[in-house]
Amino acid sequence: MKEDKPVQGRPRRHRRWPAFSVLLLIVIAAAAWGGYTWHRLNHAPLPASAAGQVFVVDEGASLSRLADSLAAHGVIEHAWDVKLLARIRGEAGHIQAGEYRVKPGMSASDLLQAMTSGEVVMHDFTIIPGETFSEIRSRLLKQPAFRHDLKGQSAAEIMARLGHPDQKAEGRFFPETYGFPRGTSGLEVLKRAYLAMQRHLQKAWEKRAPGLVLGSPYEALIVASIIEKESAVDSERTRIAGVFERRLKSGMPLGADPTVIYGLGDAYHGDLTYKNMEIDTPYNTYLHRGLPPTPICMPSLASIVAALHPAEGTALYFVAKGDGTHVFSDTLAEQRRMIRKYQLHQGDGPDHD
Repeated sequence: MKEDKPVQGRPRRHRRWPAFSVLLLIVIAAAAWGGYTWHRLNHAPLPASAAGQVFVVDEGASLSRLADSLAAHGVIEHAWDVKLLARIRGEAGHIQAGEYRVKPGMSASDLLQAMTSGEVVMHDFTIIPGETFSEIRSRLLKQPAFRHDLKGQSAAEIMARLGHPDQKAEGRFFPETYGFPRGTSGLEVLKRAYLAMQRHLQKAWEKRAPGLVLGSPYEALIVASIIEKESAVDSERTRIAGVFERRLKSGMPLGADPTVIYGLGDAYHGDLTYKNMEIDTPYNTYLHRGLPPTPICMPSLASIVAALHPAEGTALYFVAKGDGTHVFSDTLAEQRRMIRKYQLHQGDGPDHD
């Protein structure tokens, strides 16, 4: 009789499913968390209270210190939001110094993009048509966002710093709104406006009407500045330019009140009198023929174009009507009647002078 042999069964395996399941769940959870975090950083808006906040990134500031500061001021929820994004993207060392504003709906990713591309807050400075250089310089010195490097300097000194010591400042800066980052020097503001005027004036000069009495772009700038002060009505600019063109060609004095006022400077108190008109300054175009020595303000492009495209006609005079417009006359007798009517309010009777 054969002995029974024990049945050789397969070795028993230890069940590892519970450990694997735990690991799998951890991986899934980590992936889910990572996906959620990535989506939040790239798409979820920053806290609503952060919208509109302005902050400054100092030169040489570390990413860690910057992120901590943003979190402390409620711009971002967690400091590691920006730290993580910057390191994943390899942009930790690319953040640019400057002043930044949090826009509504901006995500942490958008904020980082703004800081690495240098989308800094721009501060506007507007040169207004008809302003004088003195007025512009005064306003620049009151701008808190700009560096005040013009304080105590004369117009001549400023022009020398701009590289044009032989030029007068008046009229040289183009009226427009310019944007600059915080800390921009006043000189840089003026440099940009100067170059803009040079560019616009040269283009306008190249397209000037033929046969003008004006002999240079600078003379056109002078006439344009007077037109700017005479009228803000676009339809009148070329008519006023026509009067000046005919007066210059015939050798008549320009007879422009704004030049007299400019020459009076601080002695003018808002009312131009006959006594004022007798004061002899280089800008008194009643006493001196030809053009004044410089522009009297910053003319707009519309006035520059008008000076170079004067309207044809026969008028040699014009007088303000009191409503912002003018009435034009061919003769001195007609001009006197219009002065009595519109300035002295004596009606439109015949001239008995």
